[in-house]
Amino acid sequence: MSFALELSGRRALVTGGTKGVGAAVVRTLAEVGIRLVTTARSLPDEIPEGVHFAAADLATADGCAHVAEIVKEKLGGIDIVVHVVGGSTAPGGGYAALSDDIWAEELDCNLMSAVRLDRALLPLMVEQGSGVVVHVTSIQRELPLPESTTAYAAAKAALSTYSKSLSKEVTPKGIRVVRVWPGWVETEAAVRLAERLAAEAGTDYEGGKQIVMKALGGIPLGRPARPQEVADLVTFLVLARASAITGAEYVIDGGTVPTV
Repeated sequence: MSFALELSGRRALVTGGTKGVGAAVVRTLAEVGIRLVTTARSLPDEIPEGVHFAAADLATADGCAHVAEIVKEKLGGIDIVVHVVGGSTAPGGGYAALSDDIWAEELDCNLMSAVRLDRALLPLMVEQGSGVVVHVTSIQRELPLPESTTAYAAAKAALSTYSKSLSKEVTPKGIRVVRVWPGWVETEAAVRLAERLAAEAGTDYEGGKQIVMKALGGIPLGRPARPQEVADLVTFLVLARASAITGAEYVIDGGTVPTV
């Protein structure tokens, strides 16, 4: 059975769906016939045909409530939720540079956005007795960079723990909860980072990528993952043929994390 035959007509929300991994997930799910709502803070230049867009700041309770209402209005229910939204604006400087306000921002963006939307939409899945929730975490929860990602990494670790607990609660009700754990992914933001580091070091883009990979302790695959590769993993995990997979975390990091 093709992915399109299995997924056509299903209803999905993808958060953070206008750039990077989120955009790849939206494009891939739309191509197989899923009816979609996606979100970002502002309207993108281009939205795939048939995809509904909700402008909202998911780091706020009001933003999450708005998106939940759009999902109900446009889709009439929900079968799949993919939480991609996340990121960090915390300054460098280690723990001492992280004020209470910065901690709150990191937790709201990377943890509470998923918690609030799950709380709003899971009752619809429970009522129909089926659904899939995908939480995108990060290898930072295992390999934090103390100079700049402590709060982000802690929030992603909390998201992973929350996701595991949620799976134990709702899987008996017919809802699967899975986690996707990317390493460094070659998104637009990653390209900008590598280009900036390359310029500072007097090298080219490939040299900039090597600088990032070295900072991560190396990537045995020799390159970052591509957004489409993460999207393909997400697409498999929401299929009915993955019906025995719940409560698990799937690493897609090119071998970066040096632990079992």
